[in-house]
Amino acid sequence: MYAIIDIETTGSQPTQDRITEIAIFIHDGKEIVDKYSTLINPQRPIPYYISQLTGITDDMVQDAPKFYEVAKEIVQFTEGMVFVAHNVRFDYSFIKKEFADLGFTFQRKTLCTVRLSRSLIPGLPSYSLGKLCKSIDIPLQMRHRAIGDAEATAKLFDKLIKINRPVIDGTHHVADPAEQLKNEIKASLLPPAISKEQVDALPTVPGVYYFYNEAGEVIYVGKSINIKKRIIQHFNIDYKSRKSIEFKNQIADITYELMGNELVALLFESAEIKRMKPHYNRQQRRSVFNTGIFAYEDENGYKRLTFGSINKADDVNMTPIIALSNQFKAKGFLFHKVSKYNLCQKLCDLYKTPGACFDYQVHICKGACIGVETPEEYNARVDAAIESFTYEHNSFVIVGKGRELGEKSIVVVEHGTYLGFGFVDEYFSANSLEDFKSEIQRYNDNKDIQQIIRGHMRGKNKDKVLVFD
Repeated sequence: MYAIIDIETTGSQPTQDRITEIAIFIHDGKEIVDKYSTLINPQRPIPYYISQLTGITDDMVQDAPKFYEVAKEIVQFTEGMVFVAHNVRFDYSFIKKEFADLGFTFQRKTLCTVRLSRSLIPGLPSYSLGKLCKSIDIPLQMRHRAIGDAEATAKLFDKLIKINRPVIDGTHHVADPAEQLKNEIKASLLPPAISKEQVDALPTVPGVYYFYNEAGEVIYVGKSINIKKRIIQHFNIDYKSRKSIEFKNQIADITYELMGNELVALLFESAEIKRMKPHYNRQQRRSVFNTGIFAYEDENGYKRLTFGSINKADDVNMTPIIALSNQFKAKGFLFHKVSKYNLCQKLCDLYKTPGACFDYQVHICKGACIGVETPEEYNARVDAAIESFTYEHNSFVIVGKGRELGEKSIVVVEHGTYLGFGFVDEYFSANSLEDFKSEIQRYNDNKDIQQIIRGHMRGKNKDKVLVFD
């Protein structure tokens, strides 16, 4: 038995918005046998643009039952049923959240008619409910009302399962419809264009994976120590917005690159995101880091921090100890270090004055700016601040697990700058840093990479670190 469900809501985010209408059509595998629908008082105003779309207004739901008043009916109506919907994860996530707020766990097997339609009616230009119904001559009345959309989805479902009757035409035997539906229920959480067989074939080792849309464009890059497990997690979560469902539905293909261990996977993922700038990757997309934090000692023996253009610094033979995207980020970075390590704003080029800095006047700075605090005392805190965003060693190689037996990974840092990574035979012998440098693929250094390497070295791992200071 199947419960074909559609809902209308105050918005697209289950964590914030509420249901305003629900409709359920019961299908016994042969025909529609029952139905249920009701408006629901969401106990909050319905945004104007939502009312424009659905036609449901605050006045219409004012006297409607609240969700907790119809919750028992919904449970009873769907008990033992397969939860069917067009883009099922959206409707299912909303209903699960409504029940969770009542302290009840709502759990049903799910079936997505988008996936089923793609499988049984391939090649259509669109699988949105409106365009799909138009393509296959299903009447769709009261669009964007739960009762209208649920009825159309029920008729679509009825047509789909009748497309898939067992037939022998002399050359082949079409699959049993019950088996087909069982397979689709198992795969209902997958993107419509991704098959269960494709996911089953994914490796369970560290690497970087790519999601593509139907045009062959990479829309997301991710990494994991277990590629298959992480990708399944992507698909199994309850989606929190319509945008996240759109992301899932766009995934048409998956590829991957084996990396051998988490560190190399993190480094390669960061580089690929900066190179490709996939639409759904929001973190680490910035690829230009042209501002540096620099350190030097002044004529009075005080260690000073400053910031400026990395290109300009090349002209005066200064090497940045960290690269950031712009001067605004660099100033914010230094302000944070000044606050955390009680440094002097003036000696970090954040307060321009011939005398004492402002913090000294309010008894925060200890007076390095006017020689009250000794260089030795002040420089110890500068060293601690620098240590918080630099490596313990100047030049080193991290040797980790490779992609297969008999292989090792190597990550090379020279003079505090990340050079890249590569893979070598486990019996590879090197006498100098130059030997390792000849075996790597070069990649750009930046703040994101430095954070990845520092975090890895401070964590618990069994990687070998070869120091060339």
